[in-house]
Amino acid sequence: MRIIDSIPHPSMSISIFQMNDKFIVKFEAGPMEQAFKFFTEDVKSVDGVKKLINEAFIETVRVRFNEMFMQMKNAQV
Repeated sequence: MRIIDSIPHPSMSISIFQMNDKFIVKFEAGPMEQAFKFFTEDVKSVDGVKKLINEAFIETVRVRFNEMFMQMKNAQV
């Protein structure tokens, strides 16, 4: 797996990897990460991936990170 691009964002790291017949988009925020796999035949290119990762997609990821953080915090009590 190799990193081929990234998407700038002020509060999380967004990296695009390519492996075999997939693009993998990894979001990282603090100790948490989320990854999404897209088949090359569906998105065709890195630009196709970037079109999918729009503001609405990123906002959903951010909300999920908040939920993950709260779950992690509650588990440590």
